[in-house]
Amino acid sequence: MSLILSRRDLDFLLYEWLDVETLTRIPRYADHSRETFDAALDTCEKIATDLFAPHNKKNDQQEPHFDGDTVTIIPEVRTALKAFCDAGLMAAGQDYELGGMQLPVVVEKAGFAYFKGANVGTSSYPFLTIGNANLLLTHGTPAQIDTFVKPELEGRFFGTMCLSEPQAGSSLSDITTRAEYEGESPLGAQYRLRGNKMWISAGEHELSDNIVHLVLAKIPGPDGKLIPGVKGISLFIVPKFLVNADGSLGERNDVVLAGLNHKMGYRGTTNCLLNFGEGTRYRPGGKPGAIGYLVGQPHQGLACMFHMMNEARIGVGLGAVMLGYTGYLHALDYARNRPQGRPVGPGGKDPSSPQVKLVEHADVRRMLLAQKSYVEGGLALNLYCARLVDEERAAATAGDTAEHQRLALLLDILTPIAKSWPSQWCLEANSLAIQVHGGYGYTREYNVEQFYRDNRLNPIHEGTHGIQGLDLLGRKVVMKEGAAFKALGQAVQATIERAIASGDEALGTHARALAARVARLADVTAQLWAAGDPAVALANASVYLEAFGHVVVAWIWLEQAMLAQRALAALPSGHADADFYRGKLAAADYFFRWELPKVGPQLDLLASLDRTTLDMQDAWF
Repeated sequence: MSLILSRRDLDFLLYEWLDVETLTRIPRYADHSRETFDAALDTCEKIATDLFAPHNKKNDQQEPHFDGDTVTIIPEVRTALKAFCDAGLMAAGQDYELGGMQLPVVVEKAGFAYFKGANVGTSSYPFLTIGNANLLLTHGTPAQIDTFVKPELEGRFFGTMCLSEPQAGSSLSDITTRAEYEGESPLGAQYRLRGNKMWISAGEHELSDNIVHLVLAKIPGPDGKLIPGVKGISLFIVPKFLVNADGSLGERNDVVLAGLNHKMGYRGTTNCLLNFGEGTRYRPGGKPGAIGYLVGQPHQGLACMFHMMNEARIGVGLGAVMLGYTGYLHALDYARNRPQGRPVGPGGKDPSSPQVKLVEHADVRRMLLAQKSYVEGGLALNLYCARLVDEERAAATAGDTAEHQRLALLLDILTPIAKSWPSQWCLEANSLAIQVHGGYGYTREYNVEQFYRDNRLNPIHEGTHGIQGLDLLGRKVVMKEGAAFKALGQAVQATIERAIASGDEALGTHARALAARVARLADVTAQLWAAGDPAVALANASVYLEAFGHVVVAWIWLEQAMLAQRALAALPSGHADADFYRGKLAAADYFFRWELPKVGPQLDLLASLDRTTLDMQDAWF
C-alpha cells in the first residue's frame, strides 16, 4: 500500500465519479484516453515515490542555508527536480506547441498530488514555476513568453510570486516597492524597481539557470508619490539574471537575498527576504534599481496577479489535503501493525491474553475514520474544482456564454473553501495521526510530526483563514446579486434530489439533513447582510467560512456515497472492491453524523449577530 496516496481512491474520484474520460470529447483532449491518463499518473507516482519521498525527512532536517553568498540545498532536491522536468511534467497541462501534453487540469492536478504528498518542500519549486508560467501565458506579451515562459516549461528557469513586504504582510494596499519608468525595450516597458519583499518561497537557490520573479510594485504618480491603496499596483517580471536577445543569460539583476526565514514546516523550500534595487546595478545618474518589465497594463497588477494567486490557493488546498492524506495512511499503517492493549469487554483484562492491534480499538477507529472523512472529502473537493476549470475552458471555447459564466461562478465561490477547508481540517487529520501513534507520534523518528508542522503553514499561505472568510462572506456570496451562491445552491439541490429519488434510506436521511443545513445557511447569509452593518456582518466571517465549508464537503460526500452505494449493489458477492465502497459509505456516514451537526451551533451564533469579538477592547486583554 502506498503511504502517499491511495490509487484506488484516486481512480474512484477520477473515473467513477468525475468521469474524466468524457473530457476526451473536448477537441483539446481528443488525443487522450484512460490509458494516457493512467500513464501520466503512473509516471507521477513513480517519480514521487522513488525520488521525492526518500529525501523528505532529510530536506526537513538539513534545511537550506545561506552563507552570505550562496544558498546550499541538499543534492537530492536537484536530482528529483531534474527527473520531474525531464518527464515533461512542467508543461503537462500546456499546449503541444509549448512542448506540453495537453492533459486536462483535473488529471494534471491528480498526478501532482503525489508530489505534494511525497515532499511538499521540494515540490514547491516546480509548482510555483507552473503558476508563474500560466500567469504570463495569459497576460504576457509574445516576447515575454518566448524569453521567460518557454525556459520555465523546459525546466531551465524557475519562477516565484513576490507580493508581501515586511511592513505590509497580507495588506497589499500598503506595499511600498516603487517602479520608475525607464523606457521601452523588446520585452515591453522597462522599469527600475526598489523595495523589499518578504516570505518569498523559492526566491533564491541554485537549482535552475534563472529565477523569474513576478513582483507587485507601485508606479509613482506625476508628483512622484505612490498612489495609496491597491489601485496603484502594477506587475513586473524581474529576472535574477537579465536575458539577452539570443536567449543567453546576461548580467545579474539588482535582486539580492537579504536572508532566509526559518519556518516550522516547508523547510525544504527556501523562504526569502529579497531586496530589489540595493545598488549592484545603476542607471545613468547613479540611481539604483532592479530592471523589471511591465506585465499587462499599468495599475492592473493585482488583477493579473490574482490569476496566479487563485491557482495558488487551490494548490495550497491540494497540498493541505495531501499532507493530511499521507499522514492518514501512515497512521492507518501504524494502527494495523502496532499491537497494544486488549479489547474492551469480557476477557479483555486478562493479562495473559495476546494484545490486539491498535486498529481493533473503537477510539482509534474513530480517529482514523475522522481522518478518512477529511482527506478523502478534501481531495474530492479539489479535484472537482480542477474539473470545473476544464469544463469552464471548454464552454468558453465552444462559445457557450451562459455555461461558462455558471462554471466561473461556481469556481469563484468554491476557491476560498478549496483553500481553507483542507488547511483547517486536513491539519486536524495530521493532529489525529500523531494521536494514533501515541508517544511515538511526536518523535522525529516517525513522519507524522513533520506532516503536521508542514501543514500548519497552509492556514496562512496565500491568504490567511480570516482573509478567506472575508472574501467568501464579504464578496463571493453577494457578488452579482448572489449569482455564485445561487449557482452553488442549484448544484447542491440537484444532488439532494437525486439522493432522495434513489430510494435508499441512509442516502435520503443524509440528503434531508444537508437540505436543512443549506436552507439555514441561505437564511443566515441573508440575515447577516440585512443587518445593514458590514462590521457586524463580517466580524465572525471565519465562523461563516467553516460552516459553509462543512456544508460543501457534506455535499461532496453525498455525491461519493451515492456512487459507492450503486457500485456496491452491482458487485457480485465477495468482490474485492466491496470493502472499498463500504469504507466510502462509512466515511460519509461519519461526516453526516459527526461533522455536519457542528454547523448548527455555528449558524445560530452567526444569526444572533454576536458582537463579542467586535466589542472586545485592546485594553481588556
